[in-house]
Amino acid sequence: MTDVFDPLDYRVIVDSVLNALLRTPQGPMPPRERFDGAGVYAIYYRGKFPGYRPISGTEVPIYVGKAIPAGARQGGSDAMEQIEPEAGTVLYRRLREHGDSIGTTETLDIADFRCRFLVVTPIWISTAESLLIRRFLPLWNVCVDGFGNHHQGKGRVGQKRSDWDTLHPGRGWAQAMKQSKHTTDEINARIAAHFRAAAS
Repeated sequence: MTDVFDPLDYRVIVDSVLNALLRTPQGPMPPRERFDGAGVYAIYYRGKFPGYRPISGTEVPIYVGKAIPAGARQGGSDAMEQIEPEAGTVLYRRLREHGDSIGTTETLDIADFRCRFLVVTPIWISTAESLLIRRFLPLWNVCVDGFGNHHQGKGRVGQKRSDWDTLHPGRGWAQAMKQSKHTTDEINARIAAHFRAAAS
């Protein structure tokens, strides 16, 4: 039996989103020009941090993320608003936040980072992010946790510092937290194991 191609099939649509993102040239991280919209993004590393050499300067992202307008999470009275809520500059602002996080560290240089981003209809964003993570297993998504954390005020002070903030100290609010349960040596060993597994 011959397969029938359906251009509106869910998998076809999501693949088209991923392909559109990956066709976009890598640009400055964070983007220099302000823009509107929500969507997905991938961050790339091209520096000399020892543990990141296997992906430095490659097409393998170190982190993949999404930025969704608040209305897409909470819904509203109008059905179309739930599908396409007003996004504002949510994607641009998320990339700026990440740039600020990297820029405060003692071990990374923001000049060593690049990014791709794609403004997407909100209904497809979460699925596109999940598939990008599954395809590339980005280091800061699946191995070194904490990069995407936000400062949440006093509630975080009693919590333990993330592995990312342990490896890359600098964010003031993270330094006020309790010491991580992992040492830098343990985190680096896990990174090395991650890359060995990816290469096998």
